[in-house]
This record gives sequence, C-alpha cells and structure tokens, in this order.
Amino acid sequence: MQPLIDPNVPVLPGRPGERIAWQSLHGAARSLAAVRAAELHTGLTLLVTADSAAAYRMVRELEFFRREADLPVLMLPDWETLPYDAFSPHQDITSERLATLNRLPKLKRGVLVLPIKTLMQRLAPPTFLDGHVLLLERGDAFDPHTYRARLEHAGYRAVDTVSERGEFAVRGSLMDIFPMGADNAYRIDLFDDEIETLRTFDPDTQRTLTQCDSIELLPAKEFPLDGAAIARFRNRWHAAFDVDVRRCAIYQDVSRGFAASGVEYYLPFFFEQMATLFDYLPRDALLIRDHDCEAAAQAFHGEVFERYESLRHDIERPILPPKDLYLSVEEMIAALAPMTTVVIDGARHAVSFATREVPDVSVNHRARVPAERLIAFLGTTTAP
Repeated sequence: MQPLIDPNVPVLPGRPGERIAWQSLHGAARSLAAVRAAELHTGLTLLVTADSAAAYRMVRELEFFRREADLPVLMLPDWETLPYDAFSPHQDITSERLATLNRLPKLKRGVLVLPIKTLMQRLAPPTFLDGHVLLLERGDAFDPHTYRARLEHAGYRAVDTVSERGEFAVRGSLMDIFPMGADNAYRIDLFDDEIETLRTFDPDTQRTLTQCDSIELLPAKEFPLDGAAIARFRNRWHAAFDVDVRRCAIYQDVSRGFAASGVEYYLPFFFEQMATLFDYLPRDALLIRDHDCEAAAQAFHGEVFERYESLRHDIERPILPPKDLYLSVEEMIAALAPMTTVVIDGARHAVSFATREVPDVSVNHRARVPAERLIAFLGTTTAP
C-alpha cells in the first residue's frame, strides 16, 4: 500500500485500462478527492455510485467543493420507477435526463454523476436529440399551427395555462412554452408571422423575468411521437407480441399519438437501434466508481428479472425481455474495462488518504460545557 497522501492532490491512473483504488476516504472526503481529480483531468469524469441517494449526495458535495466555476457537474438520474412500472417518470426527471444527454456530446470537461442502474439502461440514440432539438430566435418566421404540431410530435402537452415542463399554450399571437431542461418558461410574442420578442416568465405569477434572443427546445419525452415513430412502434409491437391489440391500452394510446403512462418501458419500439450511455461518452473519460457498484448491479439485474417473470404473462400489457431494456452485468463490465478507473474503497493497487471519521461531536446539554465533544475534537486537529 502506498503512503498516506493529501485528498486535495489525488493520485490518478496513468493510462487507459489501468485501475487503482482509493482508500480511507471518510464522509465527504470522497467527493473532495473526486472533484480534485476532475479538475486535474483534461476530459470528462464519470462518477458512478451504487444507488440514487449516493448520487444526489455526491452532486451536492461536488458543487460545494469545486474550485473552478466552469467545471460543470451534471446528473443523469434514474427514472425512479420500478422496472416495467405502469407509471412514467416525473417530468422534472425526464427534463434533467434530456438536458444532460443533449449536453454530453458537446462537453469537453466536467463531471457526470449517475447511479449504476442508470448506466445499465439502454437509451435513445444520440441522433434522436440531434434531430429533435428546435432552436427559435427573435426575428424567425413562426407559424403557430405548424409549431403546435411539431411540439405535440415531440411529446409536449397543450394546456390552457403553462405550469410545468413539457407544456405549451397558445393564446392569439402569444405562445407560452416550458421547455424540457429549462429553468424557466418562455413566452413567444408574434408580430404577424414573425417572432417579435422572447421572454422568460414565472408560471406562478405570469410575470416577465427577462428578455432573450433565442431558446432551445428539447423533446418532451425520450422518444418521438411523430407518424414515422408511431408506425415503427406498431410494427415492432406486432412482431414481438401475439396478443389482441384491442385489449392493450398502451398500443391504442400510442396509435392515437398519446404518450401512455409507462410507455418508456417500450422504448426500443420507437427506434431502429438503441444506444447506451457509452455511445454518449468520450473515449478519454475518467471513471470513478464505488467499490460496491458491481454488487448493486447484480442486485438490480435480479430485481429486473424477478419483475419480468412476475409480469410477463399479462396479455393486456405484454412486456419486453430485460436484455432489450438493460445491459447485462457482464456487458456493463466489458464496456467499463477499457476506461481509466478509480475504485473508491477498492482493494487492488490501493492509495490510502490521510482522512479519518469524525467522532460524535453532538451537543450534550447536560454537560457543564455542552460543546465539550466538539471542543475536544477541534483540539486534536490542525487547521489547513
């Protein structure tokens, strides 16, 4: 084992395919070491956790510790639904996923955080976002009827008043839209057939926030809903399932152009070929992962198969086999193998950090000095 080192200057593997381990990183020290590694690395850093709770915690800690404001920290969250669930992910989750996937191919440097089960998930190919992102600029010609159809094909919902992502509303010469991946809703003000102004506004108060020159509209779903995609869905359904489609609500809804609840678990039917996150990543990405990621992947794979065996006999809602929706553990390990890798709390080629667990420093109101535990601890530490 190598000698103790400073977590502000982490040791990194030297070449693709090389793996080292970091040990003795207690509490937030693992996030500190990870963000310093990302600052040293010249490309993208992929940080994979064993579960979603750890991923969200790491994002908060990375944003706290980063010294470089231009080092983006992105999250690719899990859908937060059970495998084969009849519920769709929340719009905010879909929004963050689409924004991250859209940004990844253009990202030269930064940190991408995700749980292991998200890494195993098959995704829409990068060409989907390339072909379905709309850019609107002030002064552009704009036909509300044409763009209404385009937004509906992209999965947006027409409403009376916009309140959440994935919605739009048309009122005379105004169109309100809350794009996926955006922090604010937008108001498009037309003069004749031209965009006169673009403004952000607060959906709660309807008050204008700022003027802007352009907006980027991501699709509202992780799949298209245009005529070609619907026809592809129907053809793939008939090829995969021998069931009476009149009794299948999912099939009927998609045929009418509706994004049925839980349709995400039929994602392969909308595309000629599926992709994985590895199709979005650069080859020089640095991988930092928890040591228990493989065990978590095995557990998730078992959960998927258990759910599949329990639900696959439903003739009104037939489901796809796990291999169509997820990488196997072996496929995932093979895809990770060529990457430059750091395993947190790993055993082989270990580097040990000079950190220690914080003892119990809680306030004892019954003691003469309630903060005596904290005072005693501070007396054993040296300020940096």
